[in-house]
Amino acid sequence: MDMDAPTDPTFTVSAFTVASFNVNGIRAARRRGFDQWLQTRAADVIALQELRCPASELGEFPGYSVAADVGSVAGRNGVAVLTRTPAAAVRSWVSHPPRARGLAEFAAAGRYIEVDLADRPVTVASLYLPKGGLPADRQRPGSMREQPDGGAKYDRKRRFLTGFARELDRSRLAARRAGREFLLAGDLNIAHTQYDVTNWRAARTMDGFLPEDREWFDSILGSRRLVDVVRQTHGEAPGPLTWWSWAGQSFVKDVGWRVDHQLATPGLARLASAVVVDKEPSPDQRLSDHAPLVVSYG
Repeated sequence: MDMDAPTDPTFTVSAFTVASFNVNGIRAARRRGFDQWLQTRAADVIALQELRCPASELGEFPGYSVAADVGSVAGRNGVAVLTRTPAAAVRSWVSHPPRARGLAEFAAAGRYIEVDLADRPVTVASLYLPKGGLPADRQRPGSMREQPDGGAKYDRKRRFLTGFARELDRSRLAARRAGREFLLAGDLNIAHTQYDVTNWRAARTMDGFLPEDREWFDSILGSRRLVDVVRQTHGEAPGPLTWWSWAGQSFVKDVGWRVDHQLATPGLARLASAVVVDKEPSPDQRLSDHAPLVVSYG
């Protein structure tokens, strides 16, 4: 199996927009104005992460068909893909358990779902990658925001990353065999380059920007694999950012991270024409600690 087999260089598709948004709890986001954003933005496809509610409380998304995996842990995780036309196929890790070693423990957690668009030859996946921690030998009691855990969260994230890289290859190649491009959208809890973190030098010792996090990110990208369409479009310049702490003046001063990504197979990436982050004008208008990442294709 050629993991780096190229997609069709002549691929074309009618113009459409894809938004990726970690809502940090859909019920809370709705109270803050999510529904107005949904109707105003009017994206063709929307990948959501951190729904954090049972299926019975998801509510309606007017004008959209919903494919969701809310997970089995109350108040945690949950992913969805909203489409204007009902998806031709839906695959979650519940309906289609991951085959890669190390992912079984995450299968019911509501972290991954993918759909085949019915109106375009594209498969779109929504991912909420686990937040990790520091390895045991880098944990210093008294200098950490969280209690030392002996590296448990770090090890858990490593297991996910190792297995997911293999599972991602399978999904990407399955899409290619079906004549489809593939798009991974979501919160990866990793900033890839120095342009994705405001204070990147200090971040090098933090979860999400550790050397091993960035090396893993490198491993899933490539001119014949997946392309970071945001960096491709924005160029090698700081930003855009998609996450800011609720605390302090981070939002006002635009001190944050880009952990939200859209990674596309080359044929689709070539058609990415514009990137927008729907950052609210003031802190009291924020819908989440993340802002929607919107990419136009075609």
